[in-house]
This record gives sequence, C-alpha cells and structure tokens, in this order.
Amino acid sequence: MTAVSRTNADLPRIAATLRGEVVQMSHRAKTPHLASCLSCIDILTAAYWGVLRIDPARPKDVTRDRFILSKGHAATALYATLAHAGFFPRADLDSYNVAGGHLAEHPGPDCAPGVEAATGSLGHGLGLGIGMALAARIQARDYRVFALLSDGECNEGSVWEGAMFAPAQKLGGLCAIVDFNKWQATGRSQEVMHLDPLIDKWRAFGWQAVETDGHDVEGLIKLMSGVKPSNERPTAIVAHTVKGKGVSFMEDDNNWHYRIPTEDEVAKAFAELGLS
Repeated sequence: MTAVSRTNADLPRIAATLRGEVVQMSHRAKTPHLASCLSCIDILTAAYWGVLRIDPARPKDVTRDRFILSKGHAATALYATLAHAGFFPRADLDSYNVAGGHLAEHPGPDCAPGVEAATGSLGHGLGLGIGMALAARIQARDYRVFALLSDGECNEGSVWEGAMFAPAQKLGGLCAIVDFNKWQATGRSQEVMHLDPLIDKWRAFGWQAVETDGHDVEGLIKLMSGVKPSNERPTAIVAHTVKGKGVSFMEDDNNWHYRIPTEDEVAKAFAELGLS
C-alpha cells in the first residue's frame, strides 16, 4: 500500500487548494479555528500525498497507516484533505456544520471515511495513537501511527503520561507531530504555560525528537518517512509553523482563532493563494 499518488511538483498547489477550501468552509459554515487549520495544512499535505500508506478506496484496511488529528478543532483541514485525497466526494464538504450533516465542527467516530477517531478534547490523540501502535506490535503488523498535536495541547498532563509510556514500550512506529504555531486561544503558548524548550522536553522523555520548518512539505515527508516500527524509539517532530499561514492578513494574528472571514476576505485570500 502506498501514499496517495501525487508528484512532488503538485504539492504547493495542493496545499494552496486546501487552504482555499478551509477558508471557504469557515465562511460558509460560520465556524472558527480557521488560523489553526491553516498552520497545519502543509503537515497534512506531506502526510497524505507523500508518506501515509493508505488507499482511499479501502480506508479500513487493517494494514493501513493511521493518522490522528488530535487537535480536532482543525477539523476543516482534515475534512478538506480527505476529500481532495479521494476518501469521499468533495461535494460532501458542503455538509460541514450543517444540521443533519455528518461533518461536525470536531471529528466524530466514523463520521467520514479516513477519520480515525473522535478528537477535539485535547490531550487524547497521542494516547489513542499509542494504543494503535501497541496493537500493531501485538498483531505483528507493520503499519505506522502519526498523531498531530497542537502546541497548546502539550499543556495536558495526559500528553506527557503518553510521552513516558511510548519510549518504554519502544514504539518506533509512532510519530507525534506538534504544530508549534506559538499561539493558544487566549494568548502566546509560552505565556500560558512554560513550553520552551519544547524539543528538549521530548528528548528528555526518551523520544527521537527533531525540529523542522512546518511549512517545508518535502522536508516533512523526509522526516516522517523515517518512522518505522523497527526503530528503537518513537519520533517527535516539533514543526515550527505560522498560525494563519498562507493568507497574509491572517498570519500570526490570533484574532483569527475565532474570527469568521467575510465574503470580501475570502476573495482576498483566494487571490493571495492564486486560486481566483
């Protein structure tokens, strides 16, 4: 089983398209967390178009790699990614946050093909991923598990409980990716809790931890492709990102944690993304 088939030359265009999709979805559904979605688009692009061994036509294949969006408030980014990768029709995105629709503001269990778990209650995704990685070992399967966390989520004690457990079990097929955009809902991440030096914390807990540019898709693909069940330690990737990445008037502006774009702002964003 291979990653969704695309060439590297397509990756910037794919990322721009996904950004435009989530901007439009936020406007149409009147939902927040737009900037948190934009910061992780390149990570999702790297995962689904360069790394994950998963077939959109067989999303429940037991041999598939698993991807858990632990920062479930970025659900629009995941839904857009899955739709564009062929897991379900793009027309289904119109049902996002619509009464009776199956795409809620936070992912529900089996709400759509490719959604691995209900997430959004922060601190749970890494533990779910650990359970899946441990199940792979018990069942003698070689699939890998990737969990995307927010930096604010690293305030949760359950994250660090999992961070101690995974190296003890030598879960080499597990990768935690932190979308380190430096903001939380109410302020700078470092001002809310003392996260720095975040990379040293993961290393101290026994992980193979690396820092990278979270918007370098090819670099992310290279790092994530190095995750193997045969590795001695799990991998933590601290991905430095910009909240609101790709739309200049949203970048590093925490007002866009809750703001909804107007029709004019959608048009401006599309123009910047080269989609108009």
